[in-house]
Amino acid sequence: MTRWDAIIVGGGHNGLVCAAYLARAGRKVLVLERRHVLGGAAVSEELYPGFTFSVCSYVVSLLRPWIIRDLDLTRFGLQIIPLDCSFSPLPDGRSLARWSDAEATRREIAAFSQRDAERYPEFGKTMAQMARFVKPLIDSPAPDPWSLKPRNLADLWRTAGRMREMNDEQRRILTKMMTMSAADFLDEWFESDVLKAPMSVSGIIGTYLGVRSPGTAYVLLHHYMGEIDGAFRSWGFSKGGTGQVSEAIAAAARHYGADVRTETPIEKILVRDGRASGVVLENGDVFDARIVVSGVDPRLTFLGLVGSEHLPDEFVTQIERYKLRGSSGKVNLAVDRLPEFACRPGDGPHMRGDVAIAPSVAYLERAYDEAKYGAFSKRPYLNVVIPSVVDPSVAPPGKHVISCFVQYAPYNLAGGADRWPEQREAFGDTVVDTLAEYIPGLKESILFRQVLTPWDLEQDFGLTEGNIFHGELSLEQLAFQRPAPGWAHYRTPVDGLWMCGSGTHPGGGIMGASGALAARTLLGTKAV
Repeated sequence: MTRWDAIIVGGGHNGLVCAAYLARAGRKVLVLERRHVLGGAAVSEELYPGFTFSVCSYVVSLLRPWIIRDLDLTRFGLQIIPLDCSFSPLPDGRSLARWSDAEATRREIAAFSQRDAERYPEFGKTMAQMARFVKPLIDSPAPDPWSLKPRNLADLWRTAGRMREMNDEQRRILTKMMTMSAADFLDEWFESDVLKAPMSVSGIIGTYLGVRSPGTAYVLLHHYMGEIDGAFRSWGFSKGGTGQVSEAIAAAARHYGADVRTETPIEKILVRDGRASGVVLENGDVFDARIVVSGVDPRLTFLGLVGSEHLPDEFVTQIERYKLRGSSGKVNLAVDRLPEFACRPGDGPHMRGDVAIAPSVAYLERAYDEAKYGAFSKRPYLNVVIPSVVDPSVAPPGKHVISCFVQYAPYNLAGGADRWPEQREAFGDTVVDTLAEYIPGLKESILFRQVLTPWDLEQDFGLTEGNIFHGELSLEQLAFQRPAPGWAHYRTPVDGLWMCGSGTHPGGGIMGASGALAARTLLGTKAV
């Protein structure tokens, strides 16, 4: 029998990144994915003949540039198509589009507020400065404030040094971003609700919080750190669907010698004498390894695959308290014509970006209010993209794919999460009805509809409670506290068991950083 240097549990993009780095360093690596397709939530599937859907994750921005370079992902087929704009249609027939062209954006905003039009460039510069401060934190392991080891003290000193380089105003802004709500933070900059609402939603993506909940300003900054070719706040489509990101990483891993397998569900992580020594598949097969690296979320890893009997009681309590609380769903549509917005009819550059159904801050707060009491939002926030307008490979000629990210859809419905199957179609109807208010004729154009609730994300993709980030990006679950205090450097209380998924620092999104930093840590400590 083969004894592997490392077995990676889960073929999501972080697990694949970790495998690629370890294999590139000469280690014998096995990746095991339970589904028939790689990618986890970063996956593309043909669910209806001729239409390729980015089933869960649907845009690319946070994927770290140094990972693309290290693994030469463009050589393996990665191609990012930049989004042209962020478009916000309004119920009264008006609309707002924000472009990469600063002057065009100024004119759009000035139609609602001349003051906001003048302040918008200054806001962008400030956010870029904040992003440049935070960027080194997401590209390296989290500093450990409790450790007296020389390396950790050096990390803290470098972080303090970056703080000293900031002026007083920048430090005040950073402090506000770490403590304020996204909407309150934006209130200090802008007056137009039409502008603030679609900007504030970046603070709630993947969280069970509202735009006026404290701490969401940081999540806004987290999403501001996206970059393409060095340009901050840049987002794009992966040509061929988001799954092509995962496929490119998998191709790199295989190129370096990793064995990547699908349809190999794991029953448990094998622990012998307090040490992880391999995995047991659902069919009973056993694979031995020097180490096991889990790319799935912390709760599934420790309470599902390892078992609390192998863990310290205090750690079990920490993982039980770890907040997942999935709050979003997804609706994917195949349509027989190009959708047209009533406020801007016809094809146009506004169709080549993302569309935010977020007409006001009050609209977003009402959507959150319903979720707090265990109901999906009757008028939800939607983030909509039509990738087929820039990537014809994902739909037949003249036809299109529409991807709708939906919030709020709480995992814990009133009456229990297992009520979601009976409410799934009503949820899908609500999403289509909401979008149809802005796109006349939408319902008649639909050829196929896929509805994914948080319950479906858990059942089909292994995302506990349907959380797309493997855990909320709230302040108490970031950096040296992700996934638990004392265990933020990819290690676990079980010898030989490591973590590399989005439940570790620096968190969620298609970043790849968790997988890459876990591999670097493993190689640096000579654990494998």
